[in-house]
Amino acid sequence: MRTLVLNAGYEPLAVISFKRALVLVMTEKATIVERVEEDPVWGTRDVYDRPAVIVLTRYVRIPAGRRVPVTRRGVLRRDGHRCAYCGKSASTIDHVLPRSRGGADSWENLVAACLRCNNVKGDRTPQEMNWELRWMPQPPRGAGWRVRGTERADPAWEPYLALAA
Repeated sequence: MRTLVLNAGYEPLAVISFKRALVLVMTEKATIVERVEEDPVWGTRDVYDRPAVIVLTRYVRIPAGRRVPVTRRGVLRRDGHRCAYCGKSASTIDHVLPRSRGGADSWENLVAACLRCNNVKGDRTPQEMNWELRWMPQPPRGAGWRVRGTERADPAWEPYLALAA
């Protein structure tokens, strides 16, 4: 069981274990915003609410320059596992400007592609193939990308992740 941690301004910070979240609540460093009703935590002397979402009592400054690292899994997730050329299910990633021509491993140059389109395109640009991208690749935005662990989000987290997007 995981818990979403919100900053004092209600922006998502991290995903932690419910045990760590319970310690933060018991030491009055956080308060419970959402709890798991049907699954309390039984202690030796008391029963505690199991936290699903907590908010810190003091604001924590976040460095502004945190960029999301480029990964194969991230590109596929950003593009919804859809090919940027034909729209079918994608399992590979493709460099829009091929690496052999100076194309970088960046969010702006990588797209999800189906195996067929990736093999047909090969070492050429979409313009040389007379293909158009269905969307322009951009770096992902939103709290779901900055906070690790939100890809397997609890339904109780959705309103708080949507606020920060």
